[in-house]
Amino acid sequence: MVEKIAMKQYAANIKKGKEVIEYYINELISEGVSTIPRWQPPEGHKSKGIEIPSSEDTPSQDSGLRSRTNSSGSQHSRSSVSSLVLGASAATIKSPVSDGPSSPDKLEDVYIERYLGNLSLVQESALVQLQQWLQKTHKGKIPKDAHILRFLRAREFSVEKAREMLVHSLAWRKLHSIDKLLETYTPSEVLLQYYSGGWHYSDKDGRPLYVLKLGQMDVKGLMRSVGEEAILKHVLYVNEEGLRRADEATKSRGYPVRSHDGLFPSACTCIVDLEGLSMRHLWRPGIRALLRIIEVVEANYPETMGRLLIVRAPRVFPVLWTLISPFIDENTRQKFMFYGGNDYQEPGGLRDFIDEKYIPDFLGGHCYCDVPDGGLVPKSLYKEEYQDKSPEGPPLSVDSCYNTSHVVKDFPHEVMIQVPQRGSVITWDFDILKGDVTFTVLRCKRSISADPVHQHHVSAATGGIGSVQYIDKNMQVGPDLSIVERPLICRDGDSVQGSHVVSESGSYILQWKYFDSAKTSFDFTLAPHKSKVMYHTELLRSEAFRGSMSSLQSYHSGSLSSRASQSSLTGSFSGPGPSSNPNRLVESTRLSRP
Repeated sequence: MVEKIAMKQYAANIKKGKEVIEYYINELISEGVSTIPRWQPPEGHKSKGIEIPSSEDTPSQDSGLRSRTNSSGSQHSRSSVSSLVLGASAATIKSPVSDGPSSPDKLEDVYIERYLGNLSLVQESALVQLQQWLQKTHKGKIPKDAHILRFLRAREFSVEKAREMLVHSLAWRKLHSIDKLLETYTPSEVLLQYYSGGWHYSDKDGRPLYVLKLGQMDVKGLMRSVGEEAILKHVLYVNEEGLRRADEATKSRGYPVRSHDGLFPSACTCIVDLEGLSMRHLWRPGIRALLRIIEVVEANYPETMGRLLIVRAPRVFPVLWTLISPFIDENTRQKFMFYGGNDYQEPGGLRDFIDEKYIPDFLGGHCYCDVPDGGLVPKSLYKEEYQDKSPEGPPLSVDSCYNTSHVVKDFPHEVMIQVPQRGSVITWDFDILKGDVTFTVLRCKRSISADPVHQHHVSAATGGIGSVQYIDKNMQVGPDLSIVERPLICRDGDSVQGSHVVSESGSYILQWKYFDSAKTSFDFTLAPHKSKVMYHTELLRSEAFRGSMSSLQSYHSGSLSSRASQSSLTGSFSGPGPSSNPNRLVESTRLSRP
């Protein structure tokens, strides 16, 4: 009888209930009692009026614990048996209980098991505390219990830390009308065709399955056609859709789709296919946008990932992982699984997580996967506000990391990078906006001034300076300079990304020279001797790679060397150049867009 009173007190007032239970347990311990059989109602006793809800009258996923919390403030509720039933509502209580007590924890257990998973008393207590606090401070819509639980788990059930995180997220959702996103958002045609991600059935645990062909996605093209904000909004829409699908799966299965450890509800499983990933995906504005997306998702959608299966990871992937992994929560990182080559088809691969009948066809399965293939976004879809299309216009934007140079005959444009240590990586990303150029990377064998030897002025250039030169005309390849990346012919409209792992410290020059196409053809050209390049360069220090360099240096591409040999440009410099470069990190990718 004392046990039953204690449980009633616990349901009405957690603090008081715990005091009664602790006193009762201490009394039993002092009497030498170590085990107590579970209380059973007398024979012939039958509870009336309370039913386990069917699929038609299922209580809402946030009604269970809230009913208990609300009952503590009403004297009538405290005197009513219905106040002890978690999830009780007009739909679930058919008639008042009048002929004896009923089991006060049956529906509560059903509710928790069906919507929240396995909770200890401490975890349940933390959930109730946070929910009570929200009821006092947020008079509007209160999140579902499963939503609150995700924030608690993300903060290891620290009520104060979870409260702070959740409050910021609720304010963010209100500011950006996230609750209306599923009803109001419609993806643009560009995203529908070139954003290579989509939903594809479910995994073995019932979690909705999302497939992302990241290696086939033209990140630069998407950003220049729809902008970073549109991509972020689309990702948020995908996350909201994942939560909706997970809720539907929970209702249809009768229990929550759970995380990989089987303890807590989660939203989805994701397959990320990296086939085709190259240096063009390491485009700095794209990486910056990715980090921003990760930051937003981590802050507002914690503990929604069941598994993330990364398949066909190429050798360039460790660079990307090194850049983004510090921004991913440790709990989330533990859900990542990586498969290089065809390892995903072996034991421990996709078949361990996805039924054979649902494995996508492009990953060796027999199930048709209706996910866009992505591909290059045509430049005709680029918009002025997201890129610099004007031949003589200003740079991309005031705060852009890109610079624009005007390369004129006899006046190349040069960028000098001081490399303090070997093993560092020089990266470049440039687009030819007008004309043709040759691109070369050189190392100075002697120290040179950090000030340019000449600045060529062009009236249409921003600031009036069209190009800058650091190499004196008297300097020659051999005694003064060495070629570390052979000359590459870049045509009008080309987009080139690449990198070079330096073997020696010192001064390195990235050079763009005007290339006269009339010299290699019989056609007479009327074009002026001027080209325009939009570029970004960066130096990545060796310690930033955390040991991934060894795997990356073995991944070579002969694209620069092969194309340079075809162009017969060695005469542009007086001195020999290397026939192959073992220090090339990854390929320089030349994208020919329609």
